[in-house]
Amino acid sequence: MKIVVQRVKSAAVTNTSIHHEISQGLCLLVGVGQGDTIADVEALAKKIANARIFEDEAGKLNLNVQQIEGEVLSISQFTLYADVKKGNRPGFSNAMAPDEANALYEKFNDALRNFNLTVKTGDFGTDMLIDIQNDGPVTIIYETENGKIV
Repeated sequence: MKIVVQRVKSAAVTNTSIHHEISQGLCLLVGVGQGDTIADVEALAKKIANARIFEDEAGKLNLNVQQIEGEVLSISQFTLYADVKKGNRPGFSNAMAPDEANALYEKFNDALRNFNLTVKTGDFGTDMLIDIQNDGPVTIIYETENGKIV
């Protein structure tokens, strides 16, 4: 799995059927790839929920999203698995098939909720508008292989 984590002051996702927004917290762009498993889901949920990327009273990055009582906006993004090695048109064969990917994406969101986080989501498989007010900016890419963070 690949997840782009952005520390945000606010974030929102909108399409014709949804509008979800969060205040301070994390905006996650979540890609599910071929061969990803529940072990990848659990490793990433734990790592991201505990990531100390928010400032404490001394201005040091010592607090996680739970400690600041932040929220999470999780958005599925298969394009993180774009293969751009050949030609000018990206290929997406490294992304997991939609039905399987959606199941793991939902399990990932549930795993975050197990850390007592408020998690709002985009609408899997649809076009969405995403409004992100990146704080810092702080953007970190997390990736797993075989259930381990790489």
